[in-house]
Amino acid sequence: MSRFLFVVPPLLGHLQPARGIASVLAARGHQIGWVGSESVLRPVLGDDAVIHRTGSRVHRPQADSGIGSLRSLWQEFIVSYTKFTRRAVAQAVAEFAPDVLVSDQHTPAGALAAYQAGLPWATLACSTIELTRPYAGLPRVEAWIAEQLDRICAAAGVNPAELGFDLRCSPHLVLWQTTPELAGPPVPPADGVEVAQVRQVGPCLGPRDDDPPFDWDWLDDALPTVLLTTGTLAAELAGSFVERALAALAPLAGQLQAVLVADPATVPDPPPHVLVAGRVPMLALLPRLSAVVCHGGLNTVNEALWFGVPLVVTPIRHDQPVNASLVAAAGAGIRLPFVRFTPDQLAGAIRTVLTDDGYRAAARRIGDSFAAAGGSVAAANHLEGLAETMPTNREPAYAESERG
Repeated sequence: MSRFLFVVPPLLGHLQPARGIASVLAARGHQIGWVGSESVLRPVLGDDAVIHRTGSRVHRPQADSGIGSLRSLWQEFIVSYTKFTRRAVAQAVAEFAPDVLVSDQHTPAGALAAYQAGLPWATLACSTIELTRPYAGLPRVEAWIAEQLDRICAAAGVNPAELGFDLRCSPHLVLWQTTPELAGPPVPPADGVEVAQVRQVGPCLGPRDDDPPFDWDWLDDALPTVLLTTGTLAAELAGSFVERALAALAPLAGQLQAVLVADPATVPDPPPHVLVAGRVPMLALLPRLSAVVCHGGLNTVNEALWFGVPLVVTPIRHDQPVNASLVAAAGAGIRLPFVRFTPDQLAGAIRTVLTDDGYRAAARRIGDSFAAAGGSVAAANHLEGLAETMPTNREPAYAESERG
């Protein structure tokens, strides 16, 4: 049996796919270790999980949209979080002694630690932004991203010219949480980077032992059910969304029932056809849903499409506009502008995806491709293959004194 160490950011949308893969590996007898913020990981992974703590820090608010959101993603999170966790990740590698390291694409500290320790490693890509390369036509933007990667390397005492790979994509294995039916084939994140090792495995679902309770008796199976959510990264923008969502749902009373994910304290008197919940058991609820209105995070999009549920997507930042465009291009949903959509537009979009069978057919087609790709089981198979074919090189790439 092998030892797998997962390096993940403190983001639920990135933790859940890793958890799905790890649960398959653990069921097969492999040993699993985690590196990350214990305050985020422990409630999700449980008391028995082996967690190597990185500590926690407060990250500054990120810009709302466009190039500004990309800059803030790198400056306020990826670069700063990598610098903050780099030593802890290296320490975890030394203590856990993994055979394979699995690093989220947005935690380059894992890639650096594996490289410096001579370990085979895999990238877990829980975003579309790096492998669809939406900024390929903007050379100044791509050059700026390259500068951020150089900053990360410099902080670790690594010469980026000597790496021979891009920190965003392992030269051994990249597990991408989508399929060509939704995202198309992968695009190299930078010129000269190979993508031969990218495996599009689809969504990596897994256990959700931390699911919240839900009022299942409230649901009326005679009515279509719509879920509305802005995910976990847009709390500062949720107020505007909730206000417009409620206005959009008002004329739909009697036509549908809606589950609105929001702080119940902010909606003290919802209409009878709207249930307000702070959290929902997503995978358990999806088979009962007829449509999902969301911000376009890849986890929410993937989970809805896995169950063949069409979407109305109102993207905010990061890869969400990319995901929204992919959903619309595939015919599995409708895209609306988050800042400018009106209640009438949202009500019209919801009616359309509920009544036009083409949207549900496209969602089911993509869901079928997800199932065929294999998800968590396929990802675990690839990781086992990596452990078997690439034995650990116990000679590190750099001396301990050079790691800083």
